Amino acid sequence: MNDSSANKSKPSLLRKLSAGLITGAADDDPSGIATYSQVGAAFGYATIWSLFLAMPLMIAIQAISARIGCATGKGLSSSMRKYYPRPWAYGLVFSVLVANVINLAADIGAMGAALKLLIGGPAVLYAAGFAIVSLLLQMYVPFSRYSPILKVLTLSLFAYVATVFVIHVPWGDVVKGIVVPKVRLNAKYAVAIVAVLGTTISPYLFFWQAAQEAEEIRDDDDRHSLKADPSKGPEQIERITVDTTIGMVFSNIVAIFIILTASVVLHAHGKTDIQSASDAAQALRPLAGRFAFGLFAAGIIGTGLLAVPVLAGSSAFAAAGALGYRSGLEYKPHEAKFFYGVLVFASLVGIALNFTPIDPIKALYWCAVINGVAAVPMMIMIMLLAMNKKVMGQFTLNTSLKVWGWIATGVMTAAAVVMFVTWGQ
Repeated sequence: MNDSSANKSKPSLLRKLSAGLITGAADDDPSGIATYSQVGAAFGYATIWSLFLAMPLMIAIQAISARIGCATGKGLSSSMRKYYPRPWAYGLVFSVLVANVINLAADIGAMGAALKLLIGGPAVLYAAGFAIVSLLLQMYVPFSRYSPILKVLTLSLFAYVATVFVIHVPWGDVVKGIVVPKVRLNAKYAVAIVAVLGTTISPYLFFWQAAQEAEEIRDDDDRHSLKADPSKGPEQIERITVDTTIGMVFSNIVAIFIILTASVVLHAHGKTDIQSASDAAQALRPLAGRFAFGLFAAGIIGTGLLAVPVLAGSSAFAAAGALGYRSGLEYKPHEAKFFYGVLVFASLVGIALNFTPIDPIKALYWCAVINGVAAVPMMIMIMLLAMNKKVMGQFTLNTSLKVWGWIATGVMTAAAVVMFVTWGQ
């Protein structure tokens, strides 16, 4: 084969970016923006170090999740159901569903609130409209055509990078705050760190990325699971590594910029009590100007449109896999009734919560904490699956991923323990 044919057969970088990029970008959803804004406003630069810590850990656990999907051709809950006691799968999936519905409600509400800030009008109706459009797209547009839309929506995250460059940032203080953070030994700070880690390393992302790897195998007649076609192993593992690394680094850089914006504009001006992403956007207007406010608010809508299908979809993949039902966004609704039933149910409950006195936005911070705690048993299960030859065949984890995967699990465990130990202090 000559050089030109080899180059043609080698996938471009853009072709390699798929599930990992979308997963990483979806992590910076409106609920994540709210959490990062809250901790930035409350603690300034003192929590940014946790995102540098989370970055390699997030890359490792997401790459491992993707490998499980690619090696088995199945989602995480399907593999858990097949190889381990089913009650384990049911319990983990239930915790993910509860957290996802709260996240969905908050993201939907934040999108409506952001559009109201920009153009006025009824926030709740905007929220319902965004959710219904997203649901209909998932149900009636094949994911192979819908996925490029989600890739384009990842560009909305650059709004948070751009925001930093339209405000004055004391970079010397920022670097000092990151290198020598003012760590506080109290419950509030511990909860903030768990919330950041729980937002960054979140169970629904594990389910989504593994499911998308399996979905791509199902939808491409030329692709098979690595267990069925080991010859493609090196090529697919390289693709997963590139895709996941770029997606997670992008996600964490954006999160750092959001905390940085909240620190510089809000914390520095004594605005330390932020309840939502739209609160953060509104607080920016008098302090940083209309342009920064507009970028921040528009970014909430773009990231919400990206994250809502990921949250609803991961719920459906997790539930259908755990109970043994057919799942996949390429199927038509009548071909995967249970899967789409969960998708519809999660979306409608998310919409409904925005019409009740319950304020899902205020529940977000604690939802992130719940995710941080729930991630621990989920990560243990992922590591057990990925090291099991019955599950992975010859594609069990190498030493590097084993080490980083268990470090990630240990850090999440330690964060949860510290939070409970300092509770009430």
